[in-house]
Amino acid sequence: MTAMHTTVGWHVELEFEEDGRHTRAVAMVRLPDGTEIRTQGHATRHNVDVDQPRVGEEIAGARALNEIAMRLLTKAHVEIDDDSGRKSHSINV
Repeated sequence: MTAMHTTVGWHVELEFEEDGRHTRAVAMVRLPDGTEIRTQGHATRHNVDVDQPRVGEEIAGARALNEIAMRLLTKAHVEIDDDSGRKSHSINV
């Protein structure tokens, strides 16, 4: 028997807003089932730090993507629970 391979894609978007000291990231993932998960992440530059917008984007973006990851885990566990009729092993959030 031959193993079946399936290719699936997720559409992910990240947008940033910056005002010199603050960076806000908005992240969105669109799943094949039509679900869209939107989150935000923030970063604030300390007064003594050098102005490096890229670093603010990395921090804010990572925080937004981390929140997406947590919501995806929750969604998956809810689906497992609903399909199996039992409590799955979820992570502590």
